[in-house]
Amino acid sequence: MGYYVVMLPMLDEEKSRVYRPEHLAYLEEQRGKGRIFANGRFPDGSGGMVIYKADNLEQAQQWAAEDPYVLHGARRAEVREWEMVPGAL
Repeated sequence: MGYYVVMLPMLDEEKSRVYRPEHLAYLEEQRGKGRIFANGRFPDGSGGMVIYKADNLEQAQQWAAEDPYVLHGARRAEVREWEMVPGAL
């Protein structure tokens, strides 16, 4: 199991607004399956990020491609493996 960062840069603001409810429902479904470590939007409106817990890069790419934002062309998905280093709290 590894961590995979999915950057979701904005492609179309109107489509992002329209498909936001579907995107959030998709993330909630993925969270319920234990697949999401963290997610959030960028306050400057440039997009957002999801960190998936997956077995491999291909699996994370598949989940990212199934996001309604990506399916409908509102956002692009850029997937990278992430080697998390926990910090001291």
